[in-house]
Amino acid sequence: MKDTIVLYPAPGLSHLVSLVELGKLIIHHYRHRFSLTVLLSSGDSFKLPAVDSYIDHISQTDPSIVFHRLPALPNSESSPPTTTFQTIRRNNPNLLHTLQTISNTSSIAALVIDFFCNPAFPIATDLKIPLYFYVPCGASALSSFLYLPTIHNQTEKSLRELGNTNLDIPGLPPIRAAQMPKAMLVRNNEYYDEFLDMSINFIKSRGIISNTFQALQPRVIKAVEEQTPAFFCIGPLVVEPRDQSSESDCLRWLDAQPSRSVVFLSFGTRGVFPAKQIAEIAEGLERSGQRFLWVVRSPPPVHDSGKRLSLSAIDDFDLDDVMPEGFLDRTRDRGLVVKSWAPQVEVLSRKSVGGFVTHCGWNSILEAVCAGVPMLAWPLYAEQEVNKVLLVEEMKLAMPMEAAEEEGIVVAAKVEKRVGALMHSDEGAEMRKRCRKMREKALAAWAEEGSSKNALVNLAKSWERI
Repeated sequence: MKDTIVLYPAPGLSHLVSLVELGKLIIHHYRHRFSLTVLLSSGDSFKLPAVDSYIDHISQTDPSIVFHRLPALPNSESSPPTTTFQTIRRNNPNLLHTLQTISNTSSIAALVIDFFCNPAFPIATDLKIPLYFYVPCGASALSSFLYLPTIHNQTEKSLRELGNTNLDIPGLPPIRAAQMPKAMLVRNNEYYDEFLDMSINFIKSRGIISNTFQALQPRVIKAVEEQTPAFFCIGPLVVEPRDQSSESDCLRWLDAQPSRSVVFLSFGTRGVFPAKQIAEIAEGLERSGQRFLWVVRSPPPVHDSGKRLSLSAIDDFDLDDVMPEGFLDRTRDRGLVVKSWAPQVEVLSRKSVGGFVTHCGWNSILEAVCAGVPMLAWPLYAEQEVNKVLLVEEMKLAMPMEAAEEEGIVVAAKVEKRVGALMHSDEGAEMRKRCRKMREKALAAWAEEGSSKNALVNLAKSWERI
């Protein structure tokens, strides 16, 4: 009988997709040795139509991957959890029961949890199931997490209070305290305490799996290896591009543009700008004369306009109401604005795309790396400031967006300047060459004896029963 690998993703489609890509990898290489079960915690994030559609697609294309939804939580609607960590903790009784049920018919070789699922750590300990953390956001963010206990023991100040103080995080260029992941900035609140506990549990686990590869982050990977029980870099895990040209207006438009002529702007599912910032981006793009494809999400309500992101963004809105008057008409011959979403992997793979303005989410970074597209780094939230520092200063695969003015707004002149530099400067040309070379290294990571392929072999060996 096959042993079972259980994957436990954090709520949210991007976290689910990343961990399922790991599952597809396991099934592809070790179908004869392991069965695979993906557990879905109860909660609103896994009840969305997009999640159902994705699960149906995977179940049809990879039927060896079994999805199991944990039972609904009692009174969850009347007292909804406010954080991902709370959602996972409240699911622990159901997780315990489900793992015990699986154990009745199969030996669980490993429980692989998204790092946001850290509250499940005691369940694996009690059941004596080998637990591995999966970190979808790369080795740079992981190193910053691992450094949190050191900071906590060295000072009683919050990272926010330390402000511009440079932190000596192993394997990273100097990172200012204020650039650390937002959830860690204020000491002794709920998020901070959860991240501190998670950082401590990293060291207690059987190992950490990360969606990165050796050639992309060699220095920080070495630093993490020296701090953790075992570290497996099995990236890049990126969804394969599909041929959607016949069903996507933006792909058809891109296919009609000259080679490397288009700058692509997209800021993730949570990247929401206030109306004032959208107007400045529009003016900057218009003044640049650059061809562009821009994914725009609806700005937050007026009373929320001081914020850069909003989880309540509305997908169905009128572009004419959001864009400056006449902008769409004036740029119709060289630009395309799409609402809310575009097939990003497919867009980046187009020959017409020569640059990517990104929020520095790790999945987006890897997709650009695999496509060989240089980036303009405009971080917005989470660990993205840390990613930006590494992208710009160490990897040299991105230029930084100019600093924001008052109210956190990047003005049109700076948008115009940086987009122009990315697409047309000598620095941009050199960066484009480095990106093409890194794309080759990403492919080599999965070639015979490649670093990621060897890491997967070692990971599978660690799951063998002694």
